[in-house]
Amino acid sequence: MNDLKNSKVYQKAYPFSVDIVFFYKKLVAKNEYVLSKQILKSGTSISANIVEANGGISKNDFSAKMSIAYKECLETKFWIKLLYDTDYMEKEEFDDLTKKVNEIGRILFAILKSCGRVKV
Repeated sequence: MNDLKNSKVYQKAYPFSVDIVFFYKKLVAKNEYVLSKQILKSGTSISANIVEANGGISKNDFSAKMSIAYKECLETKFWIKLLYDTDYMEKEEFDDLTKKVNEIGRILFAILKSCGRVKV
């Protein structure tokens, strides 16, 4: 596996996953068990797929996993907005998580563009 300590996207995605786990715990403490599982799965899957991509055995394997990470990023953005719009999230949390997931998404999109996975 490649060294992730120099991976800018991983250095952003892993702490974001940690934030998502703590947010999940907060939702469960409020007895919210359905939406919380959705954001937990998609939000932590971003960094997990980045790790898998870095262990890829080919360029296609790498770009396929990065593509999945990007899609999980988009899904997480959806759950963040839904949770905010349904009063499960404060504005400050919404702004913070949205800023972080957007930044990760931009990096992943640039990686996919450089791999030739995205045509603009």
